[in-house]
Amino acid sequence: MSDVDPQQFLIHREPYYRSVADEITCYEAAYDVRMPVMLKGPTGCGKSRFVEYMAWRLKKPLITVACNEDMTASDLVGRFLLDINGTRWQDGPLTTAARIGAICYLDEVVEARQDTTVVIHPLTDHRRELPLEKKGELVKAHPDFQVVISYNPGYQSMMKDLKQSTKQRFGAMTFDYPTVEIEQEIVAHESGVDVAMADKLVQVAQRSRNLKGHGLDEGMSTRLLIYAGQLIAKGIEPQAACQMALVEPLTDDPDMRDTLEAAVQTFFG
Repeated sequence: MSDVDPQQFLIHREPYYRSVADEITCYEAAYDVRMPVMLKGPTGCGKSRFVEYMAWRLKKPLITVACNEDMTASDLVGRFLLDINGTRWQDGPLTTAARIGAICYLDEVVEARQDTTVVIHPLTDHRRELPLEKKGELVKAHPDFQVVISYNPGYQSMMKDLKQSTKQRFGAMTFDYPTVEIEQEIVAHESGVDVAMADKLVQVAQRSRNLKGHGLDEGMSTRLLIYAGQLIAKGIEPQAACQMALVEPLTDDPDMRDTLEAAVQTFFG
């Protein structure tokens, strides 16, 4: 049992999410059978927002972990801590989620070391259990518990990839940037600019995405377009907003910056 209140992890206000296909229906079916889910897609395309929306829709607690290369298994599972009363056990976010029946979302899971991610294995097969070896306890996952992971396949390498033994424990859903019309709608809704302005921002992003693999690792994300729109909605001149939110974050290469600035000039000059 856990003394953690699941209510603190509930999302009480509906997150804005614009469906692009049948992803909501597919996820709901996966949750019904408690299938672990893997979300694949480029940075800033809506993976995390989708998980938040589904947690709200299903009325389930959501515990999110931003994975990084320094994260250890103890960071996920838990550890003994020393305080004024002696030693006490502190559950990690994965253990807490398993106890209270939350959706545990491991964001950018490939950033974590492979010896860390293997701790999720017994929770993602028929066992649905988590051994706490240091504590000598076997946690049986709550019936509502589910693991969701995400990563960006564009950054895959031999050093940063999931093992097949991990991948094949999950159902997978591929995300990408939405169609032009839907992306315009999202940018306008989230930033407060009108559809005509959102359209120009999306057109700039389309130009940048065509440069992926030709000088850019990634094109402009929907998230960055929303940032630019928010600056414009606050009265910042569009070219300055695009420079700050779209061009500068994307590259330090002077030639690529010139190319992106030319794209901005085409639509905002």
